[in-house]
Amino acid sequence: MTPAELLARCTFPPAGTEVACAVSGGADSLALLVLAVEAGCAVTAHHVDHGLRPGSAAEAAVVADVAAQLGAAFVGHRVEVAAGANLEARARAARYGVLPAGVCTGHTADDQAETVLLHLVRGAGRGGLAALAPGAQHPLLGVRRAETHALCAARGLVPVVDPMNADARFARVRVRDEVLPLLADVADRDVVPLLARTAGFAREAVEALDAWADSLDPSDAHALAAAPPALARWAVRRWLTAVTGSAHPPDAAAVERVLAVARGEVRAAEIPGGHRVARTMGRLRVEPLATG
Repeated sequence: MTPAELLARCTFPPAGTEVACAVSGGADSLALLVLAVEAGCAVTAHHVDHGLRPGSAAEAAVVADVAAQLGAAFVGHRVEVAAGANLEARARAARYGVLPAGVCTGHTADDQAETVLLHLVRGAGRGGLAALAPGAQHPLLGVRRAETHALCAARGLVPVVDPMNADARFARVRVRDEVLPLLADVADRDVVPLLARTAGFAREAVEALDAWADSLDPSDAHALAAAPPALARWAVRRWLTAVTGSAHPPDAAAVERVLAVARGEVRAAEIPGGHRVARTMGRLRVEPLATG
């Protein structure tokens, strides 16, 4: 598979566009760097050293060297992430805290499939099943992980091997190494394209619900109570997320409590984040919980 053939399945911005790429040094991110340059973008490789293991600083040198070979700029970042619970999530938060907004990542179709399964078992709705959004920030979603490794091998690039990618303490690793192979065995076929397609269908549904929800005022209790349940739930979820400024949408139980307020079954209901939704004269409002 040539870079040109892979680029036909990528979603990089037009040639000449300035692009920041998150490059860990692994095969996926090195392939991202190669393909971004091949696409004619003005590329800067950003590497983040989390300081989680001895010798991690040397990985920055690997990325800097590849960037120089390709004619891309390089920026190194250093963050401190202490060992302990939720290591993967905390490392990710620290990483994105220093990377530029809109940075491109090397997530592949295989990552998309893993994300769908992880979100599914964690109880996500349509938004979660939509997983990673295709576009400039995730330009490799049409590429398989095996293809990024093959591209690196063809270019003589030796990827950094991160031991965390084989650590079964992390749910994503178990999905990758245990769940997906089991599903493939049960289905007698490669299930990654099926799960990636599911994400695409879910995203189409999300976009349709967003457009439909734009016509509904979620603070109008009567309109909300009269709306089809799927639309009402979606409108409430979007409204609460925006009003509270939460990084995550409210759970299903909170949404149902708000709909009970809209229907007049209760006067008010608490929602996560230290807020409650109350009804007055047919209007819903979000307010902070009283303290003291």
